[in-house]
Amino acid sequence: MAIEPSDSIVHLGKNDSGLIANGYESHGAHSDSESGQSDDDDDDSDEPHSAAIASNYQRLAVACDDGCIRLYNAFDTDGLTYIRSFPRVSGRILSVTWSHDAKLIFSGTNDGLIRCWDAISFHEAYRITVGLGGLGSGPELCVWSLLFLRCGVLVSGDSTGSVQFWDSCHGTLLQAHTFHKGDVNSLATVPSHNRVFSAGSDGQVILYKRSNETLGVGNDELPKEQIMKWVYVGYIRAHTHDVRALTMAVPICREDALPVEKVPRVRCQEKPIDFSYHKWAHLGVPMLISAGDDTKLFAYSAKEFTQFSPHDICPAPQRPSVKLVHDTVLDGASVLLVQSSVWLDVFLVKLDGTVAPSVSSGRNTITQLLARLKSKGSRKIICSTISSTGMLLAYSDHVKPCLFELRRHKGGKSRWSIDKLQLPKGLPYAHCMVFSVDASRLMIAGHDRKIFVVDVKKSELVHTFVPQRKVEDMNFPPSEPPITRMFTSSDGQWLAAINCFGDIYIFNLEIYRQHWFISRLNDASVTAGGFPPRSSNVFVITTSSNQVYVFDVEAKQLGEWSRRHSYHLPRRFQEFPGEVIGLSFPPSSSSTSVVVYSARAMCLIDFGMPINREDGEYPNGSDLLKYDSSKNARAKRKRKNFDQESSPNKNKNFDFCAFGDPVLFVGHLSENNLLILEKRWMEVAQNFDAPVHRHIFGT
Repeated sequence: MAIEPSDSIVHLGKNDSGLIANGYESHGAHSDSESGQSDDDDDDSDEPHSAAIASNYQRLAVACDDGCIRLYNAFDTDGLTYIRSFPRVSGRILSVTWSHDAKLIFSGTNDGLIRCWDAISFHEAYRITVGLGGLGSGPELCVWSLLFLRCGVLVSGDSTGSVQFWDSCHGTLLQAHTFHKGDVNSLATVPSHNRVFSAGSDGQVILYKRSNETLGVGNDELPKEQIMKWVYVGYIRAHTHDVRALTMAVPICREDALPVEKVPRVRCQEKPIDFSYHKWAHLGVPMLISAGDDTKLFAYSAKEFTQFSPHDICPAPQRPSVKLVHDTVLDGASVLLVQSSVWLDVFLVKLDGTVAPSVSSGRNTITQLLARLKSKGSRKIICSTISSTGMLLAYSDHVKPCLFELRRHKGGKSRWSIDKLQLPKGLPYAHCMVFSVDASRLMIAGHDRKIFVVDVKKSELVHTFVPQRKVEDMNFPPSEPPITRMFTSSDGQWLAAINCFGDIYIFNLEIYRQHWFISRLNDASVTAGGFPPRSSNVFVITTSSNQVYVFDVEAKQLGEWSRRHSYHLPRRFQEFPGEVIGLSFPPSSSSTSVVVYSARAMCLIDFGMPINREDGEYPNGSDLLKYDSSKNARAKRKRKNFDQESSPNKNKNFDFCAFGDPVLFVGHLSENNLLILEKRWMEVAQNFDAPVHRHIFGT
C-alpha cells in the first residue's frame, strides 16, 4: 500500500510547541555527521515538494495479486471509500508508490517490470525492464519494493538482490548496487531524501548516500556539470533472519533534559555494558526501524547509521501475564498464575531449603503444576487474576468474565480440581480484573468503560464505578478511555484504576466513591504500579519514560519522596536499560524498598535511603551485577557471593542488576528472595524456520 503525499500532513503537525508530524523535520535541524561522506546537498531541510490537497482526505493505492491497482479515498473519520481500479496487467503486483506531486503511480510486478501510471487518466505511461546483465524480465524476477525520491529518482529492490536507481522522467537506469545476497524486501529514506536504506532476506540493512560529482573544469561560457551519484556507505546485520519491513520515524514525544551531574569515571577491566541509545535517539531526529522474521524490531540512527549499534526494541517475545501471590492458604507457599492465549496455569512455588541463599544459583525453587484451566471453545483469554489466598481464579475472554475456585482432594488420582462459580448475569467482557485483599470482592473493568464490584460469596453486583475526570460528574455516561490496569491496597480501602493512556482514578471501596483523578504525567503511559505493604495510603507507579512517582492517596498529592526526587533521579536510572515493565514490593511491613525491572535489568530503590547523585553511571561502573542462570556462570557467582559476604556491606540506593537473558517477570517470594522468570532467546529462535539459503557456487 502507498498513501498519497500531501502538504497538509506537515501543516497539521506544526504547532506552538515545536512538535511536528511524524516523518518530517523542521528546517535546519540536526546536521549530518556520517563520517567519510560529504556533499553540498546533505542538509536536513525537509520541506516536502508534494502537491497540496485541499480536501480532508488522501488517496490510498493498493497493489493486488490479481494484477490491479485499486484506489481508495482515506478519510480521517469514515475509513476507506473505493474510487476505481487501474487496468489489469499480467502477473501479481507486489509493490506500489506515488510520485512526489501525486500525478504518477509506479507499480512493480513478479515478471520483472516497473510500470508508470498516470494517476489522473489511469493510463500506462511507460514501463521499465528491471533485470540486470541481460536477465531481462521473467516470471522469477520480483520487484518487491519501490521508493520515489523528491529529486525525481525512483528506487527499486528486487529478488536478484539489486537496488537500482532510475530516472523517473525517461525510465532509464542511473545506477545499480548488488550488495545484497538475497531478495531486497524493503526500502526507506530519511525525510530529507538524501539517504536510502535497503533490507533483504540476507538480514542486512544497507545505507546508500547521495553524492554530487562535478565534471569538467568549467568557465563563464561552459558551466560545470553536476552528476548525482548514490554511494554505498555500509551495512548492519542485526537480524538473524529475513528483514521484511523498514520504516522511518521521527520521535515527537516530550523530551526532558537530564540533570547535569559531575560523574566520576571508574576504572574497570571489563568493557562497559552500554544499553543506552540516548546518545542518538532525540526529539526530531530521524530513526530507522526494521522488522524481521526473527520477531525482532531494531532501531537505528538514520544520520549516524554506522557509528552506533542498533537498539533492540523488543528483547523478548510478547510476555505472558504473570501474577504471584505469597503466604497463601497452601501451607504458606507462593502460587504463580501464568496466562497463555487459551489457558491458565497454576503453579505452586516453594524455596529449596537445601541450598543456602548466599550461594543461590538461580535454580533453588521447586515448582509444581497444580492445575491447567482451558478457556471455553479455545477462546482467547484477555485478562486474568488470582486471589491472595491462591484459591480463586478469574479470567475474561471476548464473550464474558468467568470465576473459578481451586479445590484440594484428599484421595483419588487427581489431588486438585477446578470448580466454576457463578457471577452476576449481564457482565461485559473485561480488559482488567483484580481481587480485593481478603478475596471477598472481584473488581472487573469492562469494555464498556465501567468498573463492576462483585461480591464473590453472594454472587451479587455490589457497585458500579464510572471513571470520570471530575468527581462531581459521577452521573455522566462513561466517556473515559478503557481501564487496562488495577491495583488494590493492603487494607482493602483503595482501588487504583489506570487507563490505556496513563490517567489514574482512585476509588474508595469503603464508601464506593471516586476519591481522586490524576492526569497522565508528562504524557507518558503507566507501565507498572502497586501499593506497598508498609503503607496503604502510598501508591507507586512507573511510566514509559522510566520515571518513578510516589503518591499520597489520602492527601491527594505527590508524596514527599516524589516532591524531592522524582525530577532529579540519578542519570543512571533515567538511562535504565529498556522500558520498566513491572515492580515488586518485599512482603514485609517494615520494608521501604521496591524492585523495578525491565526485560534487560532490575533496580533496587529504597525510599528510606538518601539518593547519592554523585554515583557513577552504571554502564561505566564496576559494581553493576550480572544475573546469568547458565551453568558456566554459577561457579563464578558462588565465588563472587563469597567475596561479597567477606567484604563490608556496600549497598547503595538505585543498585542495578543486568540480566543475561530476556526476563518476563520478577517477584518477591520472601523479603530476601526474588523469583525471576526468563525466556532464553535461543529457545525462541530454535522454533523459527531456517533463514533463506544462499547457494554458494561449486558446492
